[in-house]
Amino acid sequence: MKQFLKFTLATIVGIIVVTILSMFIFFGIVGAISTSENKPVTLKPNSVYQIDLSGQLIDRSEDDPFSGAIADAFGISDVAAIGLDDILSNISKAKSDANIAGIYLKGGTLSGGFASIKEIRDALIDFKSTGKFVLSYADTYEQKNYYLASVADKVLLNPSGMLDWKGLSAEILFLKNTLEKLGIDMQVVRVGQYKSAVEPYINTQMSEANRKQITEYVSSIWTTLLNSVSESRDISKDKLNEFADEMMLFQKAEKYVEYALIDSLVYIDEVDSILKAYCQDYTIVKHKAMNKVLSTQKYNKNKVAVIYAIGGIDGNSNEGIISDKSVETINKVEKADDVKSVVLRVSSPGGSAYGSEQIWRALSNLKKKKPLIVSMGDYAASGGYYISCMADTIVAQPNTITGSIGIFGLIPNIEGLNKKLGFNYDIVKTNKMSDAVSVNRAFNSDEKVLMQNYINNGYDLFVKRCADGRQKTYEEINAIAEGRVWTGEDAIQNGLVDMLGGLNIAIAIAAEKADLEEYQVREYPAKEDFATKIMKALSGDVELKILKSRLGEQYEILRKVKEIENIYGIQARMPYDIVFK
Repeated sequence: MKQFLKFTLATIVGIIVVTILSMFIFFGIVGAISTSENKPVTLKPNSVYQIDLSGQLIDRSEDDPFSGAIADAFGISDVAAIGLDDILSNISKAKSDANIAGIYLKGGTLSGGFASIKEIRDALIDFKSTGKFVLSYADTYEQKNYYLASVADKVLLNPSGMLDWKGLSAEILFLKNTLEKLGIDMQVVRVGQYKSAVEPYINTQMSEANRKQITEYVSSIWTTLLNSVSESRDISKDKLNEFADEMMLFQKAEKYVEYALIDSLVYIDEVDSILKAYCQDYTIVKHKAMNKVLSTQKYNKNKVAVIYAIGGIDGNSNEGIISDKSVETINKVEKADDVKSVVLRVSSPGGSAYGSEQIWRALSNLKKKKPLIVSMGDYAASGGYYISCMADTIVAQPNTITGSIGIFGLIPNIEGLNKKLGFNYDIVKTNKMSDAVSVNRAFNSDEKVLMQNYINNGYDLFVKRCADGRQKTYEEINAIAEGRVWTGEDAIQNGLVDMLGGLNIAIAIAAEKADLEEYQVREYPAKEDFATKIMKALSGDVELKILKSRLGEQYEILRKVKEIENIYGIQARMPYDIVFK
């Protein structure tokens, strides 16, 4: 027995020692990585900033230290995420740094929203104003990426490559038949003939009102692309439309050169000599390295705050805009004495009407003390517009999706599903409405009236908020509301937006409103430090990544069905699950 206890104790001690040593080794590695991550990079003369146009463009960078390792372990393709904030910051640094000779755009499959792509394009145009060059090469240009690359001094393509230029289409997934097969009937109460976020649950195709608004804003976005490419490539818009009708993706590569869409067909190994024609002894600086180049902006006690409001509002407890956390951030900015002016960066299709109202309240209090400017990203619609409407100035891109002033309630009736499963319910109640709005049966007439009145009150409040914020009458806002979606360009005409531009323009306006000639920009909420990223990565949703890899494009159907679980209360949400092709 003594020998057994002796060996058992030794084993336990050994496990404890190994565990402690492993922890020291792990955190030592983490510390080493963290140190290398934060080590600044010094640029050499004749540097060329390389932007790899691949992966997923997001509004704000969020490094995941272990995403690549997890992807490899489970045989999943790791889709790199690149932050718009980092790209814009790096282009600005490249513009002002004498060591940067030019920018090299490599690849053409970056996935992102039209407004975000335009922000990068505008930044590249500003960069070129210094006389520095921009060169683009890709094996394949997706249409959105060609729109971006067309600003380059030379647009190059692999001789066996492809260029997508075909115009735009919008596709919506409808779930009505799927829900019927499950025995689920989605009961809808809404205000606004254009409030089409509920259509995927109750229709099998677009309503005429929805088709009308989508046709108009898709046409508006396409016009923006046409105007920009026409100016950069010196090709008439009529010709560009003719080329689109030919479906350029499946044309011979030589035709791209013939039509002046591409300057030259070259292999990747030939790009070196072309770069040398611009800068003989160049050094490539990749995006991650450029992130570590110190900004030349000097310290200033006066700050312009940029508050990020990205994603759905209270749609998921783990991501998007969580109203209580957003309110905390806004209150913190309001109380910060060194923050003299504020920019709210909104990229949201909306969500909870209640959450939107709480954020509106916090921003309204902030506005009493400091100038408030809104910069709209790809989307600032429905709840996204709700939290924007009180701003002193609203700035949007011409291809931003905004408006959608309307609300709806969505309550599932699973009576059919219960029958399929053999479930039966019985009830005892004390009052007439004790079992009101049950998911196990359809609304009765009294419940329909109550729900409609509730939604009507919510809509009236939404319109009033917009009318007060935009200094218009209720009737003026109602005439352009009813859930109608607009592009930023159209919203200029109807008064929902004040001017066109990107985040940098919004920041400049915020500084001017506060009479600041010199200032520093401070972002809120602060980005997570490396240790926090490590811990989040270790506890990340591996199951979600596996599902995405196994289901591929069909994962979106599962995501849409699961999303119903998170839709509760009245919603200020646009039909944002639209796929542009």
